[in-house]
Amino acid sequence: MKRLLSIATLYPNAHAPRFGTFVARQMEALAARGDWEVTVINPVGTPPFAPGRYAAVARAAVNGMEGGVQVLRPRFTLIPAVGGPFNPRMICRAVLPLARRLHAGQPFDLVDAQFFYPDGPAAAAVARDLGLPLAIKARGADISLWGHKPYANRMMRAAAEQAAGLLAVSEALADDMAAIGLPREKIAVHYTGLDHALFRPLPREESRAALATRLGVPPDGTLLATVGALIPRKGQSYVIEALAGLPDARLALVGKGPDEPTLRALADRLGVAGRVHFLGSLDHADLPLVLSASTAMVLPSASEGLANAWVEALACGAPLVITDAGGARELVRDADAGRIVARDAAAIAAAVADLLASPPPRDAVARAAAAFSWEANAARLAELYSGFIET
Repeated sequence: MKRLLSIATLYPNAHAPRFGTFVARQMEALAARGDWEVTVINPVGTPPFAPGRYAAVARAAVNGMEGGVQVLRPRFTLIPAVGGPFNPRMICRAVLPLARRLHAGQPFDLVDAQFFYPDGPAAAAVARDLGLPLAIKARGADISLWGHKPYANRMMRAAAEQAAGLLAVSEALADDMAAIGLPREKIAVHYTGLDHALFRPLPREESRAALATRLGVPPDGTLLATVGALIPRKGQSYVIEALAGLPDARLALVGKGPDEPTLRALADRLGVAGRVHFLGSLDHADLPLVLSASTAMVLPSASEGLANAWVEALACGAPLVITDAGGARELVRDADAGRIVARDAAAIAAAVADLLASPPPRDAVARAAAAFSWEANAARLAELYSGFIET
């Protein structure tokens, strides 16, 4: 059995159970194969003193076996707002002694990072110290945001030069990685997975009724869903503005984030506040209910890799209205899967109206996500990682 040491700041914990769930599912699926033993080090960043909200973060730094994966959570020193240049070093300082002890007890075969920055440079230092091959996966914001900061870019390029292989969640992201100076010849595409037992089309009317009872979303009118952190990059403001041109539509916003007060104020100013429902972070089991109840999932992101929310929506029979970001065209290949639109309210409203006028069959929508599964994701990961070890 091969042994993987994965360094992942993007991973769920007791404080943030929805944070990076797709990374956890990937690691669990790999471990479930039986040919890889997976240990995840999930560094938890807290300031030197952990007051207020950071106290809860600190309490989440708990080790355990989770879904067949050993998860260890050392704390590292985080300097809020200005710590970006130092985070890889701080993570390595916290992780390396633990990694050395684990490797001495039972050697690993590969070190990986599940986000390119700050995880990638930190994992590179660990892999170099242990004398092991390195893999780094890019997911979107690590490239579109951190990859354009000169200090981060320098560290990312050095880590990529050391790595045996790099992974991208879409072909488009692989091209974006090359554009910031990462070696294109090392990049393999590794698509996300999907739990088809959970994400499947549920009866729409029953879903609307259940949504009304459980989450207070009235069952009248057309329902649109937007799933993502409430941050400007995700573009929820454009969807709220589009409601002005969709008088019979309601919007279910799934997610939390700092943009919530601004979005609430915008909905109030436009007179659509009664049709915008802030649902917060939902348990993963509730998400198929929202998506199955929705006529479309609208997410006008400024940048993406290949959003898990896109795949989950399609699997539930909800076509997409999304911008031409990241791997959008790798997923929306025909009209049944949805529409790719400009990042403005009028284009969003027009695309939704078009879907309402000619709704695609839900089974045809779901077929657009048929190739995605955690089993396929794990099989591809095992193949790639085995190759990196042999390189």
